[in-house]
Amino acid sequence: MGSKKGRTMVEVGADGVAVITIINPPVNSLSLDVLQSLKESYDEALQRDDVKAIVVAGANGKFSGGFDISAFGGIQQGAVQQPKSGYISVEVLTDTIEAARKPSVAAIDGLALGGGLEVAMVCHARISTPTAQLGLPELQLGLIPGFGGTQRLPRLVGLVKSLEMMLTSKPVKGEEALGLGLVDAVVSSHELVNTACRWALDILARRKPWVATLYKTDKIEPLGEARQILNFARAQTRKRAPNLKHPLVCIDVIEEGIVNGPKPALYKEVEAFQGLLKSDTSKSLIHIFFAQRGTSKVPGITDRGLVPRKVKKVAILGGGLMGSGIATALLLSNYTVILKEVNEKFLEAGIGRVKANLGSRVKKGQMTQEKFDKTMSLLRGVLDFESFRDVDMVIEAVIENVSLKQQIFADLEKYCPPHCILASNTSTIDLNLIGKRTKSQDRIIGAHFFSPAHIMPLLEIVRTEHTSPQIIVDLLDVGKKIKKTPIIVGNCTGFAVNRMFFPYTQAGLFLVERGTDVYRIDRAITKFGMPMGPFRLADLVGFGVAIATGSQFIENFPERTYKSMLIPIMQEDKRAGESTRKGFYLYDNKHTASPDPELKMYIEKARSISGVAVDPKFVKLSEKDIVEMIFFPVVNEACRVFAEGIAVKASDIDIAAVMGMGFPPYRGGLMFWADSLGSKYIYSRLEEWSNLYRGFFKPCAFLAERAAKGAPLSAPLEMGKSRL
Repeated sequence: MGSKKGRTMVEVGADGVAVITIINPPVNSLSLDVLQSLKESYDEALQRDDVKAIVVAGANGKFSGGFDISAFGGIQQGAVQQPKSGYISVEVLTDTIEAARKPSVAAIDGLALGGGLEVAMVCHARISTPTAQLGLPELQLGLIPGFGGTQRLPRLVGLVKSLEMMLTSKPVKGEEALGLGLVDAVVSSHELVNTACRWALDILARRKPWVATLYKTDKIEPLGEARQILNFARAQTRKRAPNLKHPLVCIDVIEEGIVNGPKPALYKEVEAFQGLLKSDTSKSLIHIFFAQRGTSKVPGITDRGLVPRKVKKVAILGGGLMGSGIATALLLSNYTVILKEVNEKFLEAGIGRVKANLGSRVKKGQMTQEKFDKTMSLLRGVLDFESFRDVDMVIEAVIENVSLKQQIFADLEKYCPPHCILASNTSTIDLNLIGKRTKSQDRIIGAHFFSPAHIMPLLEIVRTEHTSPQIIVDLLDVGKKIKKTPIIVGNCTGFAVNRMFFPYTQAGLFLVERGTDVYRIDRAITKFGMPMGPFRLADLVGFGVAIATGSQFIENFPERTYKSMLIPIMQEDKRAGESTRKGFYLYDNKHTASPDPELKMYIEKARSISGVAVDPKFVKLSEKDIVEMIFFPVVNEACRVFAEGIAVKASDIDIAAVMGMGFPPYRGGLMFWADSLGSKYIYSRLEEWSNLYRGFFKPCAFLAERAAKGAPLSAPLEMGKSRL
C-alpha cells in the first residue's frame, strides 16, 4: 500500500498476540483503504499458527475518529465507488472479526467515534483510557451509524442510553463508558496495549467471557417496554427536530433489531444509511462540516507561514452585556483579563455579570467551585489605563458611538505596548473611522462577538486594508483557543452577518404593513428552522439596538432599505422589546412570549405613515411565499457581500448564517440553500417583486449575472474580474 493511503500494520508478539494498528493520521479515520487493509490484516492473523489472539489499536494515541468524511462527499458526487451493500458491516466486521475463532480486544485511546467505535464494539472486549471519547455522532451529518452501531450499542449499554448517545451525538469518556458496560476496563495509556493483550489471552483461556456483542441480550428490555421507550424517543424527536427524517430512521433501524433480530437489521441499517447518504439533509450537513473547518484558511494570510504570537493578557473596555461575555469567554480559556469601566458602579456591575455567567456553569455542574474561584482570580477590574502597559490585546466593547470609540483608540495608542492588538467589538461601525485619530492602523482589527459572547460560537474577524497579516493570524489563534469558529471578513457597514441579515426584519415589516400577520410570519420562519422569527428576534435584541443598527443601513444603503415607522412608534410608547416586557409580544416573569392584541393599533398607525393599504394577497400569503419574501432579500445582500470580497468564500457566508443567525445547518447555510433553489428562480422572484414594489427587492448585479448564466451563487469569483 502507498504511504499516502491509510493502512493497518500487524505485529505479533512473543505471547502470540497480533496487534493490528490503524495508521491514517491525524485521527486514523477509516478510509476504504484502511478498512480493506484491516480485513487483510485480520485474514493474515487468523491464518497464522503463531497467532492466538488479536488486539486492535490506533497509532499515536488515537483509536479512530470514524469513517473518512471526505469519502462521503466523494460517494455523494459519484466520484468514489461505494463498496457493495453490507460488505463492511456484515462480511468484514460481523462475519470475519466478530465470528472469528480467535478472540479480539480493542485498545481504545483518544477517540473512538462513529465507525471507530463500531469497529471496537465488534471486538470481544474493550479496554479504554479514562479520557478516551467514545460515541456515535453520525446523526450530526444527517446519517445513521452504518457499521452495526444501531444494533451493538443498545446491546452493550441498553436502549435508553444508546438512544441518547445516538440522537444527541454526545460522546462519553472512558470512565463513564466503564460504568455503562461499553468498555470492560479502564487503564492508563502506557498500560493499554499490554492490558489488552493479556485480556485477549484470558478470553482464549476462558478466564474472561468471550462475548459476541451482536447476540448479547441481557441489556435489552422486553419487547413491550422496548417499544414504549422507542415511541417516547420518536415523540421527543418530532418535537425537537420536526424537519428532520434521519433521527426517526435511526429509531426504526434500532427497533428492527429488537423485533426481527440483529442480523437482518444489519442489512436494514446499511440500506437506510445508503439512502440517507443521498439525502439533501446529509449533503447540507456534510457541506457545513467542511465549511466550518475551512473558515480559518485565508489565501494571502494563513498561507505565509506566519506563527501566531503569544497572547497572555487581554484588556477589555466596557463591562456591559458584550464586554462581560467576552471577558467570560477569555477567562474560561485561562487568559488573564483586565476589565476597565468608567466608574466604580459600572465596574462592579460588569464584574457581577462575569460572576453570574461563570456561576451558572457551577449551578449546571459544568464547573467546580474550586475552578470558579481560580477562574475569577484571573480577572481584575480597573478605572484607568495604567495597567494597560503590558497587555497583548485590547478589545473595546463600549456603546456604538463613533466619537467615543475614536477617543478610546487614541488613548489606547498612548498606553498600550507597540505589539498590542487593538480590537473593536463594533457590530456596524467602519473600522477606518474608529482608528482615524491613530497612527496604528496596521494593528486595528475587528473582533465582533455575538451575544451572549461566551455562548455564541461565531467570531467575525474584521480586517481593513491596513491590518497586518500577523495581527489576523494572532486573532485567529485566540479565536481557536476560546473555542470560537472564526470567519475573516472585510470592513464595511455591518460586516458579513449583520449586513446580510438587515433585510430579515425589514422584509418582515414590509409584509406586515401590507396585511400579513406578525405571528404568522414568525411561525412560518421558525417552522422553516430558524430559532426565532424576525419579530421575536427584534424583541430579544431590543428596539434601541434595532433602530440604531437600522439607521446605519438606511444611511449607507438608502436605495435598498425598507423604511417603516412601526418600531419607532412602539418605542415612543415605552415598548422596547423583551426587556420592557412589551414589544411585538407580551412577556411574563419567565420570559414566555404571547401575542398582544394591542399590536394592531400600532400597525395601522405605521401603515398610514407609509401610505400603504392592506393588500388581500398579503393577508393570505402562503408559508412558502413568507419564507421566500423574508429570505430572498437576505440572499441578495449575501451575494453583494460575496461579490465585494467582504467574505472570502461562499462557504464562509454559510457558516456566518448558521453560527451567527441560527440559519438551520441541515439546509447547508444561506448560499448552499439558495443554490438548491437555483439562481434563476431567486432572481426571477426578486425581479417580479421589484417591479411591483420597487427598490427593496431589486436583485443585485452579481445575482443577475449568475442567473443569466444559470451559474451557482456559491461558485468562486472569476479571478481578475472587477468586484461588483
